[in-house]
Amino acid sequence: MAEPAPTLAAYGSASLTEVVPALFGTAERERELLPPAARDAASVVLLAVDGLGASALEHHAACLPTLVAMDRAVITSVLPATTAAALTSLTTAAPPTRHGLVGYRVLVGDHVLNALRWQVEGARNNNRAPDAHEIQRVDAFRGRPVPVVTKSEFRKTGFTAAHLGAGSFHGWRTVSALVEHCRRLVAAGERLVYAYYPGVDEVAHEYGLGDGFYTAELRATDGLVAQLLDVLPEQCALVVTADHGQVDIAEDAWVDTHSVAPLVHRQSGDARFRHLHAKPGAANELAQECERAFGHLAWVRTRRRLIDEEWLGARPVPAVGGRIGDVVLMPFEPVGFIDPALPRERGLRSAHGAPTADEMLVPLLAARGRA
Repeated sequence: MAEPAPTLAAYGSASLTEVVPALFGTAERERELLPPAARDAASVVLLAVDGLGASALEHHAACLPTLVAMDRAVITSVLPATTAAALTSLTTAAPPTRHGLVGYRVLVGDHVLNALRWQVEGARNNNRAPDAHEIQRVDAFRGRPVPVVTKSEFRKTGFTAAHLGAGSFHGWRTVSALVEHCRRLVAAGERLVYAYYPGVDEVAHEYGLGDGFYTAELRATDGLVAQLLDVLPEQCALVVTADHGQVDIAEDAWVDTHSVAPLVHRQSGDARFRHLHAKPGAANELAQECERAFGHLAWVRTRRRLIDEEWLGARPVPAVGGRIGDVVLMPFEPVGFIDPALPRERGLRSAHGAPTADEMLVPLLAARGRA
């Protein structure tokens, strides 16, 4: 059976990398990516809803009346379609080949960095995680001090430093605080406010997409959007997008990579965008064995092909190329690949990262405030 066609990132035209430039743009052609309600707004609150793929609006419209009533477009995430890579691409307007966060877990030197926790896995206390600006050097929000409204516990994390820039930090512990922070910042004259809400992603990972917890969370997210619209003035646009969508993973749909383990030095990435870093001299054999073992489940691509075909963006800056696996496994079937170094990952009920439509297509929505 021939492999299906992937849904690739629309870099340079209609992907997450174009959202912030469109918001900062002054010419009509620069802003045409935006839904109409946002194009001539005096101010904007940009809300990133983690895990809210475009398919959620199609399949659960009854749970999302506020969102489906907004001006709507569909854009792509980036590859890998995962939080560390996609949120960084959203804020920096750069593809993963430029900002370098090529997955949830990133090979930096000979250590794997958990990009969200900003911890070096297996490192001793005297081998601390690297400085965020050594790993990711592209300025967020084009170097402008955009205020950020996100969870309070993210205030001093390395990932926050890596992708959110130098704007003021406004932490929230309750949804009401998120809403109030946004209201106050707009009232104080901020032209752009960035806000982040992780609930959809967290619930999907824990319960999957077919459980009542997931639909309950969609209703709660729609309620959050309605609350924001209720407190923002008419001259302010609320723009909603997401970093990626989701794919359900059954408990028995986790695939062990032990058959190629003798050829693998280390793994990184995500369950649905698994970087395999080969032992010296084993890259070609690893690619052949992965195609034989997993080609019926996944797109199997070498680093060279991914770079040449620009799946992660234009040719990478030198520091980034080695972070991409010698071979990358990207499932088109609803499975996840197990990294022996991260066995708890198989407890996830949904996952993301691969170039399927459910994971890659995300909404870009806008409506004016109605305070």
